[in-house]
Amino acid sequence: MFQGFGLFIILLGVLVTVHELGHFLVAKACGVKVLRFSVGFGPKLFGFTKGETEYQVALLPLGGYVKMAGDSPHEELEPGDAERGFLNAPPWKRALIVAAGPGASLLFPVLIYFFVFVGAREATSTKVGFVDPAMPAAAAGIRAGDRITAVEGEPVRTFEDMREAFIGRFDRPIPVTLEREGKSQTVHVTPRRIVESSPVDSVERGLIGVQPIRRPAVVGVPPGSPAAQAGLRSFDRVLSVNGVSILDEAALHAEAVKHEGVLELTVQRALPVEVGAVTGHVPSVVTVKVPKQPGADGFAALGAEPSDMYVAAVFPDSAAQKAGLQAGDRLVSFNGEPLRSFNVLAGELSTLKDKPFSLTWRSAGDGQEHTQTLAQSVRTSKDEIGTELSRLELGLRPWIPSVAELSPEDTVTVNVGVGEAMRDAVVVVPRIVGQMVKVIGGLITGNVSPKTLGGPVMMYQLASKSAEQGRDSFLHLMAIISINLGVMNLLPIPILDGFQLLSAFWEGIRRRPIPVRVREMANVVGLILLMALMGMAFFNDITR
Repeated sequence: MFQGFGLFIILLGVLVTVHELGHFLVAKACGVKVLRFSVGFGPKLFGFTKGETEYQVALLPLGGYVKMAGDSPHEELEPGDAERGFLNAPPWKRALIVAAGPGASLLFPVLIYFFVFVGAREATSTKVGFVDPAMPAAAAGIRAGDRITAVEGEPVRTFEDMREAFIGRFDRPIPVTLEREGKSQTVHVTPRRIVESSPVDSVERGLIGVQPIRRPAVVGVPPGSPAAQAGLRSFDRVLSVNGVSILDEAALHAEAVKHEGVLELTVQRALPVEVGAVTGHVPSVVTVKVPKQPGADGFAALGAEPSDMYVAAVFPDSAAQKAGLQAGDRLVSFNGEPLRSFNVLAGELSTLKDKPFSLTWRSAGDGQEHTQTLAQSVRTSKDEIGTELSRLELGLRPWIPSVAELSPEDTVTVNVGVGEAMRDAVVVVPRIVGQMVKVIGGLITGNVSPKTLGGPVMMYQLASKSAEQGRDSFLHLMAIISINLGVMNLLPIPILDGFQLLSAFWEGIRRRPIPVRVREMANVVGLILLMALMGMAFFNDITR
C-alpha cells in the first residue's frame, strides 16, 4: 500500500512539476516576475527562496501553480514591478506563458517514450505458434514454426509489427515473406477484414489467422463419437500419448501418426465442485484408452475434433443464452456458411454490429442441430479497476488456455537506435493526443460514458498496477496522464490555461481585454463546471 502511495506521489509530482516548469521558464524568459513556484496546493510543507522567487512543496499533491506578479486584475504592483506584471505583458507574451504549461505536458511524453523505445528489449517474435485452420494463412500454406519476415515488402521483427502491418490491408492478395527451415519464400495471403472498435475510434485491420502461442491439445467430443464412447469429454487436454509428452497440437499430430491400435491417453480434465451456492472446477488427471481411427491423424485419430468451435461459457442474459446455447455446444454455421474458427465468427460479428444473423449449433446433450436468428446485444462489464465498459456481444466464449497451459512464446531481442526511437516517440504522441480529443468530444456529445472518468483513487490504482507490470508500463501511464493533463488544460474553460490563452488572443485581436465583470462571471461558471467534473470523477472512484 505504502509503495503504491509513493508511486502515486512520484507520478503526480513529476507531471505537475513538468507542467508548471513550462509556465515558469517561459515567464522568466518573457521578463515576467515570478513570485512563487509551487508543487501542490494548500499549506507549505517545505521550501526555499532564491532570488525573487519562492520555491515550495505544498500538502495537497493534486496540482500546482506558478504565482506571477500582476496576474489578478485587482492586484496592485509596486512601481518597479509594473512593467513586469503578467497582465501588463503584451498579449503574445501572455499567450506564450500560458501555452507553455500544456506544451510541456505534451512534449514530456515524447521524452518518456524515447526512453521506453530506445535500446534493447525483448518482444514476441513473428514465429508462428498456431495457424487457424479456417483462416487465410492456412489456405496460403503458412504452417506452425514458420517465421514471417515481411508483409508486402515491409520488414517485420515482432508480432506487434506484423499486426500493425495489416492495418488497411485486407480483401486482396498480400505477399507475405516467411522463413521455413532456413529458406526464404513468399506466399500470397488474402486477409479477412475486421473492425476493431473502442470508445475512441475504429480500426480496419486484415486478419490472417496466426498466433504466436503454441496451443495445448484440447479436444472437442461430438455426442456418440468414438472419443465419447471411450470416455473422452470436450475440453479434455491431452498430456501424453502412449507415455510420450504432448505439449501442443503439433505434437499431438506428430505422435498420433506413429501409432496404431489402442492409444493410451493421459488427459487433464476440469471436474465441477460445488462450494455452497457456487460451482467451481478443479483439475484432475485421467487415463483414457481410445482406439485409433484408421487413416486419420491428430484429433481425428482419437475420434474427436479440435475444441475451436465448442462453446466454453455462455454469459447470463446474453443473446446466446436467450437463444438456448449452453456450454459444450458446438457452433456449426453462420448465415448458412460452415464455421471452423471463432476468429471467423468474431470477424463477421465485428462488421455486422447489431444486425440479425442466422446461427446453427449442435447441442452437447442430444447432438441435435438448432438454427435461430440472433442479434448481438449490449453487454456491460467492469475492467480490473472497476470502469464500466459497454460493447455489443453475442455472449459466448470459446475455450481459452490459461497462461500456465501455454508453452513459452518465441522472443526476439529488438535493438532500437536513437533516431528510430525518437521518430517512433514523435509519431505515437500525436496519435494519443488525437484519441484524447475524441474522448473529450465523446463525453460532450454523450458517445462516451462519463463513468469512464476517474480521479485520484483511479490514478492510485493505475500507478500501483502499472508499477507491478514493470518500468515501461509505469512510464507509459505517466505519458498518458501527462498528455491528458496537457489536452484538458487547453480547453477554453475559465480557471484552466485554455481560457487564459483565449483571453490573450481576444486582446490581441480586439485590442482591449475581456471586461473584468465578464471574466469574473466566467471564472464562477468555470469553477462550477470544474467542481462538477471533479465530483463526477470522485463519485466514480467511490463506486469502483
